Amino acid sequence: MSAQPSLTLQRRLDAAPAKVFRAWTEAAQFVKWMHPTGAEVIRAEVDARVDGRFAVGFRKPDGQQLEIYGQYRDVVPDAKLVFTWTWRSSPEQESLVTVLLRPDGDGTLLTLTHEQFINEEARDLHQSGWSYGLDALERYLA
Repeated sequence: MSAQPSLTLQRRLDAAPAKVFRAWTEAAQFVKWMHPTGAEVIRAEVDARVDGRFAVGFRKPDGQQLEIYGQYRDVVPDAKLVFTWTWRSSPEQESLVTVLLRPDGDGTLLTLTHEQFINEEARDLHQSGWSYGLDALERYLA
């Protein structure tokens, strides 16, 4: 059996790890940058603690509404988040996201790994979405 597809993206952000961590874990900040491929965040709930949950509702430019939810498996303030990632429309396709934050001079090196995709098409769609989202995070933190 072959391994399930995964992706890894890295960004250097001009913000301290604590600031980047808050952008991921405070709903009021999360909604300001998490806009995959132009979608509008219409609802965000974030309880960033081990066994805490999150849910994010999006409205795409064509009006379609989508929701992602998950549960935090590991939370290390200013350094690491590990959480499940599930689309409401396909709950059987749970995947796993790890966000690592490492100090890099006066900024942060962010490494995002998303694994356990059902197929390469799902991975490729998420790679595009995460790239767009990380671009927005970079602009938000600038």
